[in-house]
Amino acid sequence: MSARDGAEQVLRALELEAAYGTPPRVQRYEHGSRVPGWDQSVDLAKDPAEIPDPALTPVPAQLREEIEAHMANYPDRHSATLPALAAAQRLHGWCSPEAIEQVACVMSVTPAYLESVATFYDMLETSPVGAHDVYVCTNISCSLRGADELYDAVTRAAVDMADVNVRAFECLGACDIAPMASVDGVYVGPLGGEDVPRMLDDVRAGRPVLPEKQLARRIVADPHANSREFPEHPAEDAV
Repeated sequence: MSARDGAEQVLRALELEAAYGTPPRVQRYEHGSRVPGWDQSVDLAKDPAEIPDPALTPVPAQLREEIEAHMANYPDRHSATLPALAAAQRLHGWCSPEAIEQVACVMSVTPAYLESVATFYDMLETSPVGAHDVYVCTNISCSLRGADELYDAVTRAAVDMADVNVRAFECLGACDIAPMASVDGVYVGPLGGEDVPRMLDDVRAGRPVLPEKQLARRIVADPHANSREFPEHPAEDAV
């Protein structure tokens, strides 16, 4: 960028600040998902990361077997990082330092490499969370249909449920059922505030969550494409 271009950008920024007083806020991103660690500086006092010593790093046999099976699927072991971290998270409940250390030991990589991946992906937790995940989509399609109010309602209703991890999610890719949420990986929607109590009751009781609003149970135009896991939809009787 030339000095002139840079000066023009500064002037433009000053003009916008004068016009708005403060930079205009985009409400949609107010509680959107954020990459963990973006506001944390690097600890330069730490020793350089090293690959954990197998002799000093106990790894549960089941976890080791699963990670090694994933590594066998790829020519480069680094490609197994995501499924390996997901396996460790299922075992430990989150990508704890211990979990990271165990995965690093099996994969022969540094914990720092795994942390760089874990802090990038929203569905890998780098701090302790509840056993159940409720992700409320707050991206544009859902936001326009009341996702912000839905998120607030779920947050309030689950405030005393320590085993439920409620998060706003930037996009879950199910705009056709907006506003929607993912409950332990099950997509449900469209949702309204009136659905929240029963949704959380289903989670608490271990029941299928809002069966009539699950995306997997929705009928599609091609009857052969509909899931066979559930009873036939009434619309299929005439096919």
